[in-house]
Amino acid sequence: MGTVIGDLLPLAVGVAVSPVPIIAAILMLLSKRAGSTSVGFALGWLAGIVVATTIFVALAGAITTSDDGPSTTASVIKLVLGVLLLAVGARQWRGRSGEHATPKWMAAIDDLTAAKGFGLAFALAAINPKNLLMCVAAGVTIGGASLSLGQQIGSVAVFTVIAASTVAIPVIGYLVAAQRLRAPLDALKQWLQANNATVMAVLILVIGVVLIGKGVGGL
Repeated sequence: MGTVIGDLLPLAVGVAVSPVPIIAAILMLLSKRAGSTSVGFALGWLAGIVVATTIFVALAGAITTSDDGPSTTASVIKLVLGVLLLAVGARQWRGRSGEHATPKWMAAIDDLTAAKGFGLAFALAAINPKNLLMCVAAGVTIGGASLSLGQQIGSVAVFTVIAASTVAIPVIGYLVAAQRLRAPLDALKQWLQANNATVMAVLILVIGVVLIGKGVGGL
């Protein structure tokens, strides 16, 4: 299980530093419905990661019992995912210095309810291509390993806690000390908007190379 957790760490960090959900959570914490909306968003983010990862744990467990063996099948999947992440990372690197329009849903965050915040976060976690690819890779890593059910649950839990930490920690911190965190959160939002595209592109490229290496090594 230790080896699996080690393989999951870069994938979890890749999800954790995704700029869109962090910026969205901060905007909610600075909105007029900060408490309820941000909690709904954090819960939706956690649920989306768990659901997306668990689905691919189950699929990987079924696929890797085929005739070509678990190691070969899982390695091919990791190789393909690594190539896809390289393509996503290269595209984001090329567009890192361009002007990006603010999404309409971000401009309407003040009007979001807790339920809508939950749905938005779930969609960002489970459908957003960059996050989904890393959840798929995590699910394949867990499902393709020889782990018991308890170890699989533990691995999903570790991945989820790390991946969701950058959204959950600001929300929890704000609920504890709202006024003291307003200025730091606003500064963090500004920094992420200015720099995180480059950071995310580099991280995705690195994770893509790691997955390709593991995929080739398992063939």
